[in-house]
Amino acid sequence: MDTTIFKRTKILATLGPATNSPEAIEQLIDSGANGIRLNFSHGSHEERLEQIPWIRQASENLRRPVAILQDLQGPKIRLGVLNDNRQEVKKGDELILDHAAEHNGLTLPVQYNLAEKVQPGEPIYLFDGKIRTTVLAKTSDTAIKVRVENDGVLMSKKGINLPDTDFGGDILTPKDLEDIEFGATLDIDYVALSFVQTDEDISSLRQILLSHGSTAKIIAKVETKSAIQPAMLERIVRVSDGVMVARGDLAVEAGAEVVPVVQRRIVSLCRKYGKLSIVATQMMASMVDAPEPTRAEVSDVANAVIQGADVVMLSDETANGNYPIETVRSMRNTILYTQENAMVDVPTEELIQPDEHRRNAISHAAVGVAEQLSASAIIAETKSGATAENIAACRPHRRIVAVTSEPRVAQQLALTYGTRSFIRPDGENAGLKLARELYDSQYFNTDAKPINVVIVSGKQPGVTGGTDTIRVRVIE
Repeated sequence: MDTTIFKRTKILATLGPATNSPEAIEQLIDSGANGIRLNFSHGSHEERLEQIPWIRQASENLRRPVAILQDLQGPKIRLGVLNDNRQEVKKGDELILDHAAEHNGLTLPVQYNLAEKVQPGEPIYLFDGKIRTTVLAKTSDTAIKVRVENDGVLMSKKGINLPDTDFGGDILTPKDLEDIEFGATLDIDYVALSFVQTDEDISSLRQILLSHGSTAKIIAKVETKSAIQPAMLERIVRVSDGVMVARGDLAVEAGAEVVPVVQRRIVSLCRKYGKLSIVATQMMASMVDAPEPTRAEVSDVANAVIQGADVVMLSDETANGNYPIETVRSMRNTILYTQENAMVDVPTEELIQPDEHRRNAISHAAVGVAEQLSASAIIAETKSGATAENIAACRPHRRIVAVTSEPRVAQQLALTYGTRSFIRPDGENAGLKLARELYDSQYFNTDAKPINVVIVSGKQPGVTGGTDTIRVRVIE
């Protein structure tokens, strides 16, 4: 059992060709990854059937719960296959983007019927924002005409962004629905929904997951202009279980200059409502090819830690990079140094969990008591995970130890700020028994004898929503 690393901000690492083996997965987790992201934009269902058991076996080997996140592709629109894999374009060129055509001169295939959605005058960005175009007209039931606004080169299957196009809630593609049904049969802890535009998108996905019997929580990926409007953003945070700041597409859709402010706003709202916050995209992108991060990347990770983000995410760095394990270690070292040498920003808004005022008050009080007594840990007995999540939303400097009888909850809490979860049977004094067990194993890594712990629990162990008690116990 690892007794030295107490990493408050967690790491989510993406699997890919560079890490597609049991050995690599175990190295990722041992180096500091708390969760594994499965990007359903790539890879097959057969690969997932191999990877998930590998993750669970690594988790068991290291005696550490690990979260698995299924990231849905969503309406990520791409060009089709181009002749010779490329097409040069010049400013003023008029292109036909056709869902039913093959590449022929300035007629380009698209893996989505844009004619059903776009309107004249709307901007369309090709090749992940490198080529700007403007919609001129719909030319058929499957094609539109656009004018190119700058010189450049297009390549096969590169992304297309439509920042001003209203998809009318149609963001779950047939592929997504197949992937959701497939994922519901597997050991998945979180489902991330791409290109969320409204809170109704989250509610729709929740009903679909429930219909399949899934207990996975929902992460809203914020990467559209409509989602970052202040009132809508707050509604999205409230109905989600967590929010990912998907900075790559958000920069293209809304402008790179808005991303830092939106990131800070999302982290703050997630703390306010006790929801998970994930900062993603290019956090250590240079380490795809280099063994060390740039100073700007280290600052980026440190800034997310100071803002109080629950999770920082690695994408290409661990999926396709040459240094996946070194990247996780570098990110871990940055988190550890930052958290010990810089204070987390004071939240701008008070924690709010509708209809849970008692648990909020108890969580705040427990953190205050733990700080005043310099307690070694706050022990949260939890059935659903909510008690531990509320304590974590207060961003205490103390360790949070969650004890639960539910493996799914323990795995989900692996991404919660400052929290280490343990699976133990429900029962009276479960938190106290775990505290003594951890003390005997030197988990608290302290020379102080005895130690104080603050235990948050309910009078009816194992009953969801029954948290009502704070106890201080001396362990020796």
